[in-house]
Amino acid sequence: MRDTSLVYPVRKDGRILLGHKRRGMGAGKWNGFGGKREDGETMRECAARELFEESGLIADPKAFEAAGDLYFHQPSDPSWSHAGIVYFIYAWTGTVHLSDEMEPKWFLPEEIPFGEMWMADRVWLPMILKGNKIRGTIYFEKDGSTVYDYHFEMV
Repeated sequence: MRDTSLVYPVRKDGRILLGHKRRGMGAGKWNGFGGKREDGETMRECAARELFEESGLIADPKAFEAAGDLYFHQPSDPSWSHAGIVYFIYAWTGTVHLSDEMEPKWFLPEEIPFGEMWMADRVWLPMILKGNKIRGTIYFEKDGSTVYDYHFEMV
């Protein structure tokens, strides 16, 4: 799989924008905004493109703040394994809107619906929401959803 970006816009009042996935892989789950890097794109350019496509927000790729450098490892299917960079963004233009892929909604940090997110997100997202920058690997079972191990270091 191609490497991916994942973006969490954060407003001045601390609310975080999540998207409720409407179709495809992860449908029905809450997540940040992102996807696969296209040929010729930097990871920040990928993050900006995906954020716009999925939420309508326009952000300068240079303004993304990296918070996580993750490797999603699927030993039973190496073609699924990939790297992902997690970003926060604090400045943008445009108006949040529903897309064919995501239904955006703002959440206070204590209201984030972890029970309706990917199992892996429940592990690392709380770490970066506390201000930590992390690097690590998440190991998945054959179902591609269940996490059986993970290793992180603060950077």
